[in-house]
Amino acid sequence: MTTFVDRVELHVAAGNGGHGCASVHREKFKPLGGPDGGNGGRGGDVILVVDQDVTTLLEYHHSPHRKATNGKPGGGGHRTGADGQDLVLPVPDGTVVLTRSGEVLADLVGQGTTFVAAQGGRGGLGNAALASARRKAPGFALLGEPGEERDIVLELKTVADVALVGYPSAGKSSLISVLSAARPKIADYPFTTLVPNLGVVTAGSTVYTVADVPGLIPGASQGKGLGLEFLRHVERCEVLVHVLDCATLESERDPVTDLDTIEAELAQYGGLEDRPRVVALNKTDVPDGQDLADIIRPELVERGYRVFDVSAVSHKGLKELSFALAGIVAEARAAKPHQEATRIVIRPKAVDDAGFTVTEEDGLYRVRGEKPERWVRQTDFSNDEAVGYLADRLARLGVEEALLKAGAREGAEVVIGPEENAVVFDWEPTMATGAEMLGRRGEDHRFDAPRPAAQRRRDRDAERDEAQKAFEDFEAF
Repeated sequence: MTTFVDRVELHVAAGNGGHGCASVHREKFKPLGGPDGGNGGRGGDVILVVDQDVTTLLEYHHSPHRKATNGKPGGGGHRTGADGQDLVLPVPDGTVVLTRSGEVLADLVGQGTTFVAAQGGRGGLGNAALASARRKAPGFALLGEPGEERDIVLELKTVADVALVGYPSAGKSSLISVLSAARPKIADYPFTTLVPNLGVVTAGSTVYTVADVPGLIPGASQGKGLGLEFLRHVERCEVLVHVLDCATLESERDPVTDLDTIEAELAQYGGLEDRPRVVALNKTDVPDGQDLADIIRPELVERGYRVFDVSAVSHKGLKELSFALAGIVAEARAAKPHQEATRIVIRPKAVDDAGFTVTEEDGLYRVRGEKPERWVRQTDFSNDEAVGYLADRLARLGVEEALLKAGAREGAEVVIGPEENAVVFDWEPTMATGAEMLGRRGEDHRFDAPRPAAQRRRDRDAERDEAQKAFEDFEAF
């Protein structure tokens, strides 16, 4: 059963904002005490946070769909709806957040580092917040915004100082088991190690971590074996240790060829050219292994490698190798610039940006902008007054003027929003806004569609007037 997962696709959905409430205050002797509808609560966010106790993405592999809670709707009596609870997802240190196309959204390194993966929807305003000197008793409220939904990819890149690379069964797991307290599975068949193993090594005053990267074979950078799946765990390491098998039973292999093959795979993967290399000639406790190490050592030294004869069985050369790696790690840490405490800078995203664009696309006019699109999402199109309020807001923003400049005429097809979630309507220019355009609450003369109840009332009034007039004419006669 899989116990280690270092790449998952996660579907996150933030909570929707609660709807605003349209309510009128009523009490004895005050049947119309004014609007008192409260605002809706905001939806919960989906937040990724680094947790040192989490070492794998296995939990999200089994349940990749995560959703925060919705905000509650507002109520009468100026009651504001409760906010949705944020959904906090712990991830391992070294997790990279990407889009499906590979764009890096965040690199989460360090305990407590957070990233908002999906933003919760804003709650809708109640009619009490929409009241003004011109519109004293709004008969509508704004809807809550839907929460953000997105698909993200989480990739775990191991945070280690030293990476052990080499062919399967070269002895990497054996070395990490004697250098540290790690206890990986060890056997004499290829691909014994199926997941990266981490171990902590203490050499003098330096403490560093060692990672055993499995599955490097020819073609690993193109996906053969397990190499491509785990090569990403080498990226954060300060030094690479080539573990060469000097007692291999395969006649077509030799340590120098193995090193050249692994280096070629690392070069094709890219980004590792500046990392220092160390060569560990393993299994030199075997007589033939020591003889082969003596033969190839001069060539490796001539290439510029620091070479160590080691044996995981007899512990030969392990102390020298451990202190040499500690020195390289210490130098790399000293060379890094001093990192000061992160200064928290809050830059709220502007919500009142008046920018928008109007473009013509095959005979229709598309309006794009944060404000117009947000207003459309918050409008209850079953309420005539709410639609009239939206038209007023768009006109005040300058959308109608921009449509005229773009060449739109009465009856032109106007689209607000992206293609996948847009509102389409036939444009009727007014260029006049305000409450003076409204009749009785809930009516707007800009809508040609009659209101059935009002029409029936007018018809009854007309019939009653005609009957009264006929009766008066009869009495006069």
